[in-house]
Amino acid sequence: MATATSADPAIAGLTPEPVWTYFAGLSKIPRPSKHEQAVMSWLVDFAQTRGLEHKQDSVGNLVIKRPGSGGGEGAQPVAIQGHVDMVCEKNNDVTHDFYKDPIRLVREGDWLKADGTTLGADNGIGVATALALLDAPKTTRLPPIEALFTVDEETGLTGAFGIGADLLTARTMLNLDTEDWGEVFIGCAGGGDAKLWLDIGLGPAPAGAAAYELKLGGLLGGHSGLNIHEGRGNAVQLLARTLRSLTAAVPGARVAALSGGDKRNAIAREARATLLLAPGDVAAAQQVVAARLSEYVAEYGTLEKDMFMRLEASPAPAPATVIEPSGLSRLLALVCTLPHGPLKFSHAVAGLVETSNNVASIHPQPASSPSSSPSSPAKYLVVTSTRSSLSPALEAVRDTIAQAAELAGAAMERGKAYPGWAPNPASRVLQITQACYSELSGGQQAKVGAIHAGLECGILGEKYPGMDTVSFGPTIKGAHSPDERVQISTVEPFWKLTLAVLDKLARA
Repeated sequence: MATATSADPAIAGLTPEPVWTYFAGLSKIPRPSKHEQAVMSWLVDFAQTRGLEHKQDSVGNLVIKRPGSGGGEGAQPVAIQGHVDMVCEKNNDVTHDFYKDPIRLVREGDWLKADGTTLGADNGIGVATALALLDAPKTTRLPPIEALFTVDEETGLTGAFGIGADLLTARTMLNLDTEDWGEVFIGCAGGGDAKLWLDIGLGPAPAGAAAYELKLGGLLGGHSGLNIHEGRGNAVQLLARTLRSLTAAVPGARVAALSGGDKRNAIAREARATLLLAPGDVAAAQQVVAARLSEYVAEYGTLEKDMFMRLEASPAPAPATVIEPSGLSRLLALVCTLPHGPLKFSHAVAGLVETSNNVASIHPQPASSPSSSPSSPAKYLVVTSTRSSLSPALEAVRDTIAQAAELAGAAMERGKAYPGWAPNPASRVLQITQACYSELSGGQQAKVGAIHAGLECGILGEKYPGMDTVSFGPTIKGAHSPDERVQISTVEPFWKLTLAVLDKLARA
């Protein structure tokens, strides 16, 4: 049963108690993207236990409705929206099965984090807040609530794209998926992915060579939209740069495999390659690695303080095959050529990234991979994620990626783009939110703007014409990485603002 009574020591004494208790309960339920069945069953049980109307659409999205209360019974309904899935990232030295294990919560001062994994505050805090609203005392002045819980936001916005047209009646929405307390967002970037499939040849491993592992890690990683402007290192591209230098300086070196990165919307934190080296080439290879690491420290050292790169003997037997040099050259050139980082800043909003690209991951693929020649013995997949508040600019970047792929001999699969969310400064719910924020903060003004990240608001706005939306939330740092943490002291004012906005909407 979904209750607000079970406590976790990490949240003991925190307020507002219902929000933290529901978040702790949510953290016990595995909820990777595309695997939300368990959490959805938990939410359905929540609704059934309380006798609340609920409905699920064909892709898995769920709406739970609560009647207005405390004088808000006759008000127009308001949607409270968040996504139930989470990005699943962990440090290499952490044992955790995201499909079975609960998230272990850790409190450090004013921050709540997880034990070596992503926390899931994105968007678990929003989901927990919606549950606390649905479970609020009947004396609380609230308009009719339509709590919308969407699926698979993090890996394709599948829930928002496939939402049933009859799930919501509300035309005012509070999206609770923002990560900077004190900011109210009224616009966001659109985005689209690209998958690059490259066929390369394999050859026999050189006789007498031993296997070595080149490992690069300790990078900050982070959200490929919110953190893209900070100049964080990209492990995939840094590994490719290193391998280009190493194979040029040590002609006898061979690469058997390489991989790095994980989620399309996370900046790659770690990457690795398996090399075969003759005994006489090991010292030269170590020198190249040390020299490149020194360069990277100079380039990123004040930011990437925990970065490391090591070339170590592998305990595993040497692979029987290696990537042919010509194929490796094409693969590394492709990775190094792809754009990464902010590509253009907005002329309208100072400091806002307008267009960016993230080189997210590289991994070998099985022989049955799509867009690959059946005769090719090896295939690699490179994934990129492009964001822009302007659709033509987004597609221009993906055109550039397609041209780079063509030059390298790779096939490109262009993913479906999702729309941005156009700002409406005259929004009624924005004006109410600004007034409530000022009242609660002693006259301070909320910062109103747009965000260089994909929120579901743009898609939902297309599905439900006339939807008036704002997005706000508590401060969350390090989203999409094991450094993810939520600032405890911002959760209570976030809760109070949510209640205040709903109180005013209930009076309308």
